[in-house]
Amino acid sequence: MSPPQDPEDEQGGGDPPGDLRSVLVTSVLNLEPLDEDLFRGMHYWVPSTQRLFGGQIVGQALVAAAKSVSEDVHVHSLHCYFVRTGDPKVPVLYQVERTRTGASFSVRFVKAVQHGRPIFICQASFQKAQPSPMQHQFSMPAVPPPEELLSHKALIDQYLRDPKFQKYQVGLNRIAAQEVPIEIKLVNPTTPCTLKKMEPKQMFWVRAQGYIGEGDMKMHCCVAAYISDFAFLGTAILPHHWRYEVDFMVSLDHSMWFHAPFRADHWMLYECESPWAGDSRGLVHGRLWRQDGVLAVSCAQEGVIRVKPLDSMSKL
Repeated sequence: MSPPQDPEDEQGGGDPPGDLRSVLVTSVLNLEPLDEDLFRGMHYWVPSTQRLFGGQIVGQALVAAAKSVSEDVHVHSLHCYFVRTGDPKVPVLYQVERTRTGASFSVRFVKAVQHGRPIFICQASFQKAQPSPMQHQFSMPAVPPPEELLSHKALIDQYLRDPKFQKYQVGLNRIAAQEVPIEIKLVNPTTPCTLKKMEPKQMFWVRAQGYIGEGDMKMHCCVAAYISDFAFLGTAILPHHWRYEVDFMVSLDHSMWFHAPFRADHWMLYECESPWAGDSRGLVHGRLWRQDGVLAVSCAQEGVIRVKPLDSMSKL
């Protein structure tokens, strides 16, 4: 028997109602211009760590960079470094430097500032469309479509009712209380039998909450930048979380490559894997696939991950 569908799924995974504008567009990624190439960004959702969500900083920085280029170019890559912890109590200023504007490629440097000091730096590269006969891509993994999977909220509710997940209830309740402006459906949800056999891999369907529409492809890329950081670094924890709990985890860098047009308010499959972890760091690679099998975005991230044994309160 198939799980109950969300109202949006009954529309074939297409557009949610047009009056439900995505908060990612109307609020999170809606920067206030202060001067030429200078913008101010506010915060919508702050994680339980009380540090700024890295995806918000990446997305807002890309919005700022995109405002300094012409409409006929699109972002094809960005490379970012998180250099200080963000303060959720004050806005972020984004300063854009027009490094180069060329005939085919343009580069922008963005610095995010709080309390007079940079917390984040980013290089974004934009390109005019240049069709080529040389094309290839990997094949999309074969997975159930989102319409056949439980929503993230329904899955958490199911876990909370399962006595075998009793010791995880505090964390599950914390997750359930988060008001994240994206929707997620896990492809292979964890069960008590698989907790000790997990690989550093995960896949989930993801899309922005609400409606964005065709609009400007740059905005869909900015929304994807926000989405790409959610639960990404946690992939490196999966084989170890039954023995350790995370004491401290934060992103160090984040890179993205944009390959094909997509709608960030339509379901995309996020395929994540961690090829390596050690020296209190973890590395994660990711791919965002459109439902028709087209590879839309590739991602990579490294972060600090410090853990402590589950049965000890002392730090490693």
